[in-house]
Amino acid sequence: MRRKIVAGNWKMNYGLIQTESLIVELKKQTKSSDAEVMIAPTFTNLWHAFEATRRHDIEVIAQNMHFAQQGAYTGEISAGMLKSIGIQTVILGHSERRAYFNETDEALAKKINTGLENDMDMIFCFGEELADRKAGNQEAVVESQIKNALFHLEADAFKHIILAYEPVWAIGTGETATPEQAQEMHAFIRKTLASKYGQKVAESVSILYGGSVKPNNAKEIFSKPDVDGGLIGGASLKAEDFFAIVNAI
Repeated sequence: MRRKIVAGNWKMNYGLIQTESLIVELKKQTKSSDAEVMIAPTFTNLWHAFEATRRHDIEVIAQNMHFAQQGAYTGEISAGMLKSIGIQTVILGHSERRAYFNETDEALAKKINTGLENDMDMIFCFGEELADRKAGNQEAVVESQIKNALFHLEADAFKHIILAYEPVWAIGTGETATPEQAQEMHAFIRKTLASKYGQKVAESVSILYGGSVKPNNAKEIFSKPDVDGGLIGGASLKAEDFFAIVNAI
């Protein structure tokens, strides 16, 4: 059975006091969830968040990492550094990283390799922009991003990979893909995996939806057969909203 996951990406929000306060609220509400719950605070608060959730079901994850193990990369964070403070999972390829920091499929393939070398789990993000969707090229764009970054891997590597489909046009815009659009793309993603690795692998990989999930639409989106949870942005910064989404699983 595929993992059901709801991951909160806090992006560049909240200092230490706000982080600690939000975690206190989250811990009150996660005791009976059917989903795996993950949160991704800023780098400066990862250790504090990990310590605060050490004996709790919430997993603290990172928002990014570098592909090098170490070296002269000012301002970057390595997989080994993350693991040294207990972080086992990292988000890679988020649309904001691609857009604002020029992350390419090739660079992300190297990060994926580094994560596997360090026995880490990864949430790999991808998705089309509005112009792609309007031109009807969304499937070609998504297929290219997946193949360029992941199709050099052996099938066994997908035990460590969670996929997250992000329609870029629906992130932070208030727009949301309909549940039917989300299911259509998730089914296409699973078909793409099956074409290379077979149906068994394709059916084992969790695929999250990452496009403006809210408490009022989460249940319908998550009810679709190929949607295994969500990568949540703004709604993850409010405990009440986040766990309304978690409970929608």
